[in-house]
Amino acid sequence: MSQAKLPDDIAESVRRALAEDVGTGDITAALIPADTQAEAQVITREDAVLCGAAWFDEVFRQLDSRIRTRWNVKDGDAIDANQILCTLNGPARGLLTGERTALNFLQHLSGISRRTRQYVAAIRGTRAVVLDTRKTVPGLRRAQKYAVACGGGQNHRMGLYDAILIKENHIAATGSIAAAIRAARDLAPKGVAVEIEVENLEQLRAALAAGAERVLLDNFDLKQLPAAVSEARGRAKLEASGGVSLSNIRAIAETGVDYISIGDVTKNIKAVDLSMRLLPHS
Repeated sequence: MSQAKLPDDIAESVRRALAEDVGTGDITAALIPADTQAEAQVITREDAVLCGAAWFDEVFRQLDSRIRTRWNVKDGDAIDANQILCTLNGPARGLLTGERTALNFLQHLSGISRRTRQYVAAIRGTRAVVLDTRKTVPGLRRAQKYAVACGGGQNHRMGLYDAILIKENHIAATGSIAAAIRAARDLAPKGVAVEIEVENLEQLRAALAAGAERVLLDNFDLKQLPAAVSEARGRAKLEASGGVSLSNIRAIAETGVDYISIGDVTKNIKAVDLSMRLLPHS
């Protein structure tokens, strides 16, 4: 079960999604008599990690508060192919109108959690921590980062406002690595993390000399990473990024880096195959 904290924008995300799908009204669901009641089940067709129950529930809450959902699993739980995830009861019109929007949230976020857990499992026993990035779907960042946490990963900065990450263009604009780090220290509010990206060992040495406490190693290969770890000797936390895959993450982790940031966990996601079916009348 996940200890991830639910974001505070779920209702707004669902509101936008329903407006996009329902528009002026579901003219197909209107074929069903308004007083028709129904029961439905959501089934997963493949193994995954559940995430998105709160978004799923919010869809039906906004459409018709009479709809009730009973969950058999929780966010962060492993789920198996053909498992019944939840059962819903209520007006058939609301169930049919909300079906696709609710499943869209659930299948996408569960896909992120599944992918993240695969990466976390691949480096189990090493010191490295799996991080996400800002490579997210616009408007869904908080949801996607919540899904990463449900999969056992950790969140990098949420946005441009809660941490400083000095990249190559910032260095170019300020003139040098040392100048960029000095500016960050002068301007960063208390408690805000400062990290700098480097592209080679020479830049790493410059960052360490300037007192960098956390360094992102951009696209370092498996020969460069051990040298970077040796160079830092614990003076700074090191984050490997770029070209990370399930096939090489174990080797990256075994070099001794502290963090591995992976855009793949949020931007290259295959949705989990889910199905919602109304049950026949008894």
